[in-house]
Amino acid sequence: MDVDTTKRKGSHEQLLDKFGRGEGDVLLGTQMIAKGLDFPNITLVGVLAADSMLHIPDFRASERTFQLLTQVSGRAGRHQKAGEVIVQTYTPEHYSIVDVKGHDYVAFYEKEMMIRKQGGYPPYYFLTLIHVSDTDLTNAITVTEKICSFLKENLSETSFVFGPAASSRPRIKDRYRYQCMVKYKVEPNLTRVLQEIIQTYQGEMARTDLSVFIDTNPYMMM
Repeated sequence: MDVDTTKRKGSHEQLLDKFGRGEGDVLLGTQMIAKGLDFPNITLVGVLAADSMLHIPDFRASERTFQLLTQVSGRAGRHQKAGEVIVQTYTPEHYSIVDVKGHDYVAFYEKEMMIRKQGGYPPYYFLTLIHVSDTDLTNAITVTEKICSFLKENLSETSFVFGPAASSRPRIKDRYRYQCMVKYKVEPNLTRVLQEIIQTYQGEMARTDLSVFIDTNPYMMM
């Protein structure tokens, strides 16, 4: 079960109905089968490349890995039969993997919060991401550099500006993607400065392929 096999209307339900009736012994799928499914005869769950999300450049990577593994593990042994979970990972010593094995939410929380505090990430700091994309690589870099310089000149010394840097996915559909990040606890000038950035590039965005997008408290760092 993946995006390709569930494109047609009703195909999602048809696959699950067939599996529920026992017409298939194994249900192979992407993250879409990790939660919400309740089959009484499921006794084994296997997770391949469990750390595929663990090493993406996002401070929530460990949290998402722990969450996904906990959810998918809950698909096995939900009724009378006992369940077993096998996790394939290249980093079995990572705390998100270890604490999933022990079902230790508190231990994971304590480690995660310590790392976020040391790195200055939410909930200890707020984040704002400015995404710049263009079909012209040079222009994407130039605009991002100008935005970063403007932020550094107009925000208080207690705020931190990082960038410019290529996004974790630097090119999508022939568009080059760059970004800069603001990390702060209290920044009274932020709203005004961000509004000025948008106003500065409104005309260019209307005439060219340039796009400037501001994401406050981003859920994804990509």
